[in-house]
Amino acid sequence: MAVHTKNAYGQISITDEVIASIAGYAARDCYGIVEMVPRNLTDSIAVLFQRDSQSKGVRVVTSGNRIYIDLYVIIKFKVSIKAVCDSLKEAVKYHVEKFTGMIVDTVNVNVIGVKL
Repeated sequence: MAVHTKNAYGQISITDEVIASIAGYAARDCYGIVEMVPRNLTDSIAVLFQRDSQSKGVRVVTSGNRIYIDLYVIIKFKVSIKAVCDSLKEAVKYHVEKFTGMIVDTVNVNVIGVKL
């Protein structure tokens, strides 16, 4: 799927994979995030065959011009999970909206584990 918008110059289409890459880059820059992890075994196998794994641990669903993002992360030990998740949600929402010009409706963070 993809999100579509129009402006004076024509139509713009942005695929879910591009949005997932943007969200992945933004998530990796957040303090407290150790790594992004695949959601399940199928995603783990798919990541092995991808050249660009920036979208690992990111699931994007689009509906109309709305974007819904699920993140699967491992966070650093001894940091506030709530603070890291809130910061992560705001950063991903900001970067995706700024880059795409679309509205991010929801960012869900799934903490899979913690690491030192």
